[in-house]
Amino acid sequence: MKLFKYLLASFLTLTILTACAGEEKKKEDTKKIKISTKKDTNINKDVNVVNIVITGDDFMKFNTKEIKVKAGQKVKLTLRHIGKLDVNIMGHNIVILKKDVDPTEFAAKAATERDNEYIPKDSQEIIVHTKLIGGGETTVIEFDAPEVGTYEFLCSFPGHFAMMRGKFIVE
Repeated sequence: MKLFKYLLASFLTLTILTACAGEEKKKEDTKKIKISTKKDTNINKDVNVVNIVITGDDFMKFNTKEIKVKAGQKVKLTLRHIGKLDVNIMGHNIVILKKDVDPTEFAAKAATERDNEYIPKDSQEIIVHTKLIGGGETTVIEFDAPEVGTYEFLCSFPGHFAMMRGKFIVE
């Protein structure tokens, strides 16, 4: 039994020594980080900007049905088409309509304006709109929120407004 303990102790000692002996010391990666105490002059001084990101997909759906902002607030609206289909097959845009505009009537007019990205020319019914985009594309617009009220937003690509619409609420 003593011999067994002696052999076991010797075996463990040799195992530990050989395991540690072959290890090289790793060099520590040291990177210098420069810390600046200068003030960033590129900071957006307009803290009243609200960033809104809406996605549309190949199944004719926006990811939201409601947008809330404050009256007069600067709005940065980003539309991302997360689908894959071409703009001519599954194009999306966002059109924010003025108060009391019938979305069905507007969409019927818009459907005839293919050459103008489905936006009726000289329309007085629109507050703002994005450009028409296809799968994988993104478009951004900036505007000032209108007066307090509830407005409709929709996609004006033919047939999309029935499923791709929501409320733009200005408080």
